[in-house]
Amino acid sequence: MGRLTDRVALITGSDSGIGQATAVAFAGEGADVVVNYLHDEKGADHTRAQVEAAGRRAIVVQADVTDEGQVERLFDEAVAAFGTVHIWVNNAGVDASGSQVADLSTEVFDVRIKSYVYAPFWSCRRFINIRKDDGGGGKIINVTSVHDEIPRAGAADSGSSELRVVWCDAPGLE
Repeated sequence: MGRLTDRVALITGSDSGIGQATAVAFAGEGADVVVNYLHDEKGADHTRAQVEAAGRRAIVVQADVTDEGQVERLFDEAVAAFGTVHIWVNNAGVDASGSQVADLSTEVFDVRIKSYVYAPFWSCRRFINIRKDDGGGGKIINVTSVHDEIPRAGAADSGSSELRVVWCDAPGLE
């Protein structure tokens, strides 16, 4: 039995990289996993296969976390498949555009704001309400970039919007 036996983890952006590695590690500790992706269905299917190879259940849900309705659907599908979600890992994100501020369009900037401010808010709110309905408990893990601390040229859009810190006040979460 692993430390996460009988737990369900929803991990955004778990089709590759840190999200995929987190999904596989959580499965190794006994968690069932909701694999989320935006474009890379093949990567998401690979993550699902690795979770299942660890003896755990997994579902794959395509959802754009920059769209509030899709965030709701993502959590709806997780609850429909597993009954609840115990762990939410906010991992999905987009890289900096490479544009200098003088050349940065509002549309490009808005994608970063939705990715790093709205998406965590919508997901955090939904996750907390799921946990409240299930009697409390749960974990929120926010993944962010080293560029929160180490700025780089061409990343003003990303650096100014990466607010993925544990700002979700969640009474009752352990």
